[in-house]
Amino acid sequence: MASRAGPRPEGTDGSDYQHRERVASHYQMSVALKCEIKKLIYMQLALWLLLVAQICVSHLKLLPHDQVAMPYQWEYPYLLSIIPSLFGLLSFPRNNISYLVLSMISTGLFSVAPLIYGSMEMFPMAQQLYRHGKAYRLYLLVVVAVQVHGWQLYYSKKLLDSWFTSTQEKKRK
Repeated sequence: MASRAGPRPEGTDGSDYQHRERVASHYQMSVALKCEIKKLIYMQLALWLLLVAQICVSHLKLLPHDQVAMPYQWEYPYLLSIIPSLFGLLSFPRNNISYLVLSMISTGLFSVAPLIYGSMEMFPMAQQLYRHGKAYRLYLLVVVAVQVHGWQLYYSKKLLDSWFTSTQEKKRK
């Protein structure tokens, strides 16, 4: 041991501990993927709040019908899309694989499935509006939501693989 006033023993300049200061790659990837998924969850929450606002305003008749359209049938089941986001956020603190899997499955059921149905429901009307050169209502929600949920599923799968790899390494040791 080195004293405060005395010389330091040879070979203990601190460089022999550098290997302990590195963070394993799957931990770095886990932190980065969690950050990306949180950003996507917040974007999904913003879309969800816009949809809730539209449904409330249209049903409570706070604005005239020509300013806020009545919601489509697929928008009601899409309100359940908040559930996968909650499961995703619950999975982060302790790297809970089961919550992340529930988040991915419920994203497919409560988010992607209503969007697919909504696209099929709106397609004939969108086709007709396109032919006449009119676009009274933008279908931006569907386009943005598909991208948000697609990226969320992609990053969740990569995060799940990262967590699974780290648990397999711990079992080997």
